[in-house]
Amino acid sequence: MLVWPFLKGEVVSTPDAKEHWEQHYGERERVWSGRVNLRLAEVASDLPIGRALDLGCGEGADSVWLAERGWNVVAVDISDTALQRARAAAEARGVLDRIDFQQHNLSETFPDGEFDLVSAHFFHSTLPLDRTRVFRRAAEAIRPGGTLLIVDHSGPPPGDTKLDDHRHIFLSPEEVVASLNLPEEDWEPAQIKVVEREVNWPDREPFIWHDNVIVLRRRS
Repeated sequence: MLVWPFLKGEVVSTPDAKEHWEQHYGERERVWSGRVNLRLAEVASDLPIGRALDLGCGEGADSVWLAERGWNVVAVDISDTALQRARAAAEARGVLDRIDFQQHNLSETFPDGEFDLVSAHFFHSTLPLDRTRVFRRAAEAIRPGGTLLIVDHSGPPPGDTKLDDHRHIFLSPEEVVASLNLPEEDWEPAQIKVVEREVNWPDREPFIWHDNVIVLRRRS
């Protein structure tokens, strides 16, 4: 398993971004577990069903989970291989008609329309990525009453120093929210916290990782 870069849904503005992610997904028949991200399941289970946007859908587990629960989903990734696997997963689970798979480099293009939920998990990258710009654009696409869910790592895996060479900066959840500069009169913070998660990778002992969970709701 790759350690860095290994994160789901990275999108970058450099000319080799697509090639980078094709190589990443091409190195293994399956990169991710196929299970829905826990924080998405926790948050979305309490929301009215509507139209969702999965930014950096990877191999499609989150999009398929939402579609199985009645959501109409726009699933976005930069990688052809990831999208092909995601489509195959949706077809196997009988929800292909509920998911619109789109290829975007989100530093350059963004899906059309408005959404009741936008989910972005682990948008960290060892390549240049203007995360704040992408998140602000995502917030603009959320309907009144809708939800923005951002899940970040609050730091690298314990004992890992590989990102030092890339000068990667991990932000606190409060810093992520502040960077968006969203009008307080329009947005309500539902969750801004750090949570623990046990991680099991095949090449090391299980460890505890800390994630930022940010849930913002657009006021009606």
